[in-house]
Amino acid sequence: MSVNIPETAKKRIVIIGAGFGGLKIAKKLVGSGYQIVLIDKNNYHQFQPLFYQVASSGIEPSSILFPLRKIFQKRKDVYIRVAEVYSIDPEKKELHTSLDTVWYDYLVIATGVNSNFFGMENMERFAIPMKSISEAMSLRNRILSNLEKAVTLFDQHEDEKKALLNVVVVGGGPTGVEIAGAIAEMKNFVLPKDYPDLNLDLMQVSLIEGSPSLLANMSKHASEKSLFYLKRLGIHVHVSTRVIDYDGKVLRLGNGEQMHTQLVIWAAGISGVVPPGIPEESIGRSRRMLVDEYSKLKGFEDIYSIGDSSIMSTGDYPNGHPQVAQVAIQQGANLANNFKAMQKKSPLKAFKYIDRGSMATIGRNRAVADLPFLKFSGFIAWLTWMFVHLMAIVGVKNRLLIFINWMWNYMTYDQSLRLILWAARREKTSDNSNA
Repeated sequence: MSVNIPETAKKRIVIIGAGFGGLKIAKKLVGSGYQIVLIDKNNYHQFQPLFYQVASSGIEPSSILFPLRKIFQKRKDVYIRVAEVYSIDPEKKELHTSLDTVWYDYLVIATGVNSNFFGMENMERFAIPMKSISEAMSLRNRILSNLEKAVTLFDQHEDEKKALLNVVVVGGGPTGVEIAGAIAEMKNFVLPKDYPDLNLDLMQVSLIEGSPSLLANMSKHASEKSLFYLKRLGIHVHVSTRVIDYDGKVLRLGNGEQMHTQLVIWAAGISGVVPPGIPEESIGRSRRMLVDEYSKLKGFEDIYSIGDSSIMSTGDYPNGHPQVAQVAIQQGANLANNFKAMQKKSPLKAFKYIDRGSMATIGRNRAVADLPFLKFSGFIAWLTWMFVHLMAIVGVKNRLLIFINWMWNYMTYDQSLRLILWAARREKTSDNSNA
């Protein structure tokens, strides 16, 4: 038995993952003469660069989510299937999913990445990553719940209060820098109004990075300015510092230091999501699938991979391209054009990455930007960051909602999104009820 998808004479391209790369290739192949099947475990596209703003109560989750079926309304050659992919059978050219079996002529794997805890089981168990909207919501809940617990404690329980209030971010890349900055701004400007009876001087935000500098993939200027901005916000920054263990209460560092905290945010490592069935010889470092300059998976003629889950070695990027949204988008566009070229039996075009720059924001009026022609920071970089991210959001309504949230927050240093929202819990009833 197979998933109900109408049979046609068209070649079928199955895309796993509706992230930046998967969505781009599906949109470009609309009306191309192929039958497109887009499979994702969620029924929406999520804008990952703004997860940290959801976690820090800056914007609503729905603002950075967009329903896949709305994107492809009235497109009869695109089929959305919400399912988990359990395994791939390359010989039979089939996917085994939570719905059933899906066959393909061509397969595109755009599964993205998960957090890599480097074998630290306790860290995986107790720290909170930010690789999905549900994890961002979980982090928001934890931050607010810890505050609610801390405000009920008497002054003699100061050590317990500190552990509840202290926030440690592990990882000095863009995600770590941005979430640390956002939480520090909450502490400085928002929480004193919400919790006037809580001594927020006890709250400490720390950022830990294993390498000698922050934002290692950006320029020296960006690294130095980000460190300056973080310290201005009152964040304790530790570079060249390794994390070795965390038991949910005490974080242990490689230099012997211990930090008492009940909230550790993991933004330090990622590894590719590889569906079972892909042979090990087709997988490279950090569990990224090995592809050639046409995004074709090593050892296969009909399987492709794009975005963060793949690694393409070129002369300019011998260790693979940076794992950023622009790479996935450009690879998706190039692969879509090559699929169209296959139909016409035209030559295929090798992928060449056009670096449009990197940016990171560290709170209000503070950002760093590395553009191909210019490196700058401060207020102008912050406005540039806002504009670029706003234009990248899917849907006019979502852009408008985010813009309104940003402007309201800028004018008031406040936002009415600090809600603790838990999933519904079914109440257990006694079997021995006398009712």
